Amino acid sequence: MPLKVAIQMDPIESIDISGDSTFVLGLEAQRRGHSVFHYLPRDLVMEGGAIRAPIRPMTLRREKGNHYDLGDAEWTDLLDIDVVLMRQDPPFDMAYITATHLLEHIHPKTLVVNDPVHVRNAPEKLFVTHFPDLMPPTLIASDPERIKAFRAAHGDIILKPLFGNGGAGVFHLRPDDDNLNALIEMFTELYREPIMIQAYLPEVRQGDKRIILVDGQPAGAINRVPKEGEARSNLHVGGTAAKTELTKREREICEAIGPTLRDKGLIFVGIDVIGDWLTEINVTSPTGIQEINRFNDSALEVEIWDAIEGRL
Repeated sequence: MPLKVAIQMDPIESIDISGDSTFVLGLEAQRRGHSVFHYLPRDLVMEGGAIRAPIRPMTLRREKGNHYDLGDAEWTDLLDIDVVLMRQDPPFDMAYITATHLLEHIHPKTLVVNDPVHVRNAPEKLFVTHFPDLMPPTLIASDPERIKAFRAAHGDIILKPLFGNGGAGVFHLRPDDDNLNALIEMFTELYREPIMIQAYLPEVRQGDKRIILVDGQPAGAINRVPKEGEARSNLHVGGTAAKTELTKREREICEAIGPTLRDKGLIFVGIDVIGDWLTEINVTSPTGIQEINRFNDSALEVEIWDAIEGRL
């Protein structure tokens, strides 16, 4: 049965069609005969108990510079939509959290992917702490003395903002680096939240693996190798994508977290693994579909839509 699919995302004109995961999810929805609509997160309105948005019919095509058409906006009660894809990019800030509260009013009568309640309750750097046996040594704290003690115990450490994204604000400090106090001061001034500190994993030089799970099952992966002189492997800061296969340990990690993801309605999830350790669970707006597809001659968007339709 054709569905009405509304995609809550950033401006469609600004996306990179060669790498954007939302773009291929939209293309696959079209291929299945579904009607696809677009609206911006800031367009959400609650009025008289209804959640409404000025949705615009959207047609997508893989033509660089001519990849979309948008029709006229029509104010629509989102309960009249079958599926809402919550696909705006982080940061995971109060605007993001507010959107989850609003969409909670329509889910699950309108299926929101991912479940907005569990998106709100699963910021990537905190959700992973529910699986402590899978994580590297980790400290979440604001107290400078606790941070210094952790560094004394582990030597090389990574500091990162608790609600950051895309590798922004991530620092690698070696045991002889004298910038720790200055960084603690900077983090304290910029953020009210504690800092996340982890033992540095030298295996990151061989890559930080992004694994996509669909309804709790591993569907594909890429390895992201940091460039020389860079501790971060994110592709947009110069990391290089490479073909990879899942190791036995990585499959064990997926098996350990998969049932929880599935039970929480987290259909499309990206996890990050360095060496033998799980470092993040990304449920807000995971990426990596197109890169994995190119390496593996796969179509992960098909698996994701099969899972969505299965939920309906």
